[in-house]
Amino acid sequence: MYGGDEVSAIVLDLGSHTCKAGYAGEDAPKAVFPSVVGAIDQMDVEDTENNAASADSKSNANPLDSEKGKGKRKLYVGSQTLGFHRDNMEVLSPLKDGIVVDWDMVDSIWDHAFRQLLMECLLIDPKEHPLLLAEPSSNIQLQRERTAELMFEKYQVPALFLAKNAVLTSFASGRATSLVVDSGGGSTTVAPVHDGYVIQKAVASSPIGGEFLTDCLMKSLESKGLTIKPRYSFKRKEIRPGEFQTVDVDFPNTTKSYKLYCQRIIASDIKECVCRAPDTPYDEAAYLNIPMTSYELPDGQTIEIGADRFKIPDILFNPSLAQTIPGMESFAEVAPSVRGLPQMVIESINRCDVDIRRELFSSILLAGGTASMQQLKERLEKDLLEESPQAARVKVLASGNSTERRFSVWIGGSILASLGSFQQMWFSKSEYEEHGPSYIQRKCP
Repeated sequence: MYGGDEVSAIVLDLGSHTCKAGYAGEDAPKAVFPSVVGAIDQMDVEDTENNAASADSKSNANPLDSEKGKGKRKLYVGSQTLGFHRDNMEVLSPLKDGIVVDWDMVDSIWDHAFRQLLMECLLIDPKEHPLLLAEPSSNIQLQRERTAELMFEKYQVPALFLAKNAVLTSFASGRATSLVVDSGGGSTTVAPVHDGYVIQKAVASSPIGGEFLTDCLMKSLESKGLTIKPRYSFKRKEIRPGEFQTVDVDFPNTTKSYKLYCQRIIASDIKECVCRAPDTPYDEAAYLNIPMTSYELPDGQTIEIGADRFKIPDILFNPSLAQTIPGMESFAEVAPSVRGLPQMVIESINRCDVDIRRELFSSILLAGGTASMQQLKERLEKDLLEESPQAARVKVLASGNSTERRFSVWIGGSILASLGSFQQMWFSKSEYEEHGPSYIQRKCP
């Protein structure tokens, strides 16, 4: 048993879009930053070291943000560091479909999270705090063992627990059994949870998440001749009091991925501000004369957005809509195999035992950043009522607070790790030394 009552555990949730970290028992994470990493090849760094630009970047670099030279790469983590333009910097994600593809990057993200928490509370040492890590419902054994190895060997944590995202979301809403619809940045996953365990055979997932919708919106705006200027590519000069002129700034060594990252931040904000799920399936003719909504871009130009406000969110319900957007034709190859949200929910429930289906229908939980979209809960409930068996009482639940929806996995971890009854569940360092990393499968089912 790990005596963790006096020392609060650290809860870490590395999502496909953002990384959340904080202390168990608190109601929101202390550190939230993008889970992408800026990487510059050391060769490029040496070339630009002599430039005045690199001197400038040093003076502006924030000591909070991680800068790590890994072999031939220099890695930059944190929204402040990524917001600063650097020549030849690629923006890469260490995760693909929730699975880690680059451990160096994940390592630098965890490093940054611990450093952020250290800054908040200088009297702590990560070696004294047990760590609860959220993981995707479909995580594989190899990944779990590698994680345990890194945490015990490198960070020297005294105890560790890996908990499934869906289970934590369920706990955050005070339920042991529910159907969790988690729509995040990289994908949407539907996972049934029964008595605190995920029913693996019934997990359904789709590659349509917040980032896919953001890309669809960007392509749709581009097809209408509207281009989003990244923040680094212009300066605003005051020509008369209250009147500004936009002056373009040229950075020839900007990588495609960095430009796309900066454009996505703006497009994502447009999506969050103006988009809402339509009450009925999207129909081109019906939305032809819809009133426009205006949005002011950072460079001062105002754009008008019409039918896209409803068309983009409806892709969650009808994935084939994405093919109608110019520039998204490549999606056509995978489109037939991608199901909409209501179909995924029904398919997932049908794979579970008959005895618990009724209970799952009546406690469908919406979670994740994309789930915070206006009218999404009402539309999903309406579609499910039409498609589910008549005997089923369909109830879609979502926290009224969008912060709680966005951080529901982290909040569930915070509740779980602070429970007195949970303290004997930890996978301790002594058990790791005795049984090795494969023991994590028994300790964290």
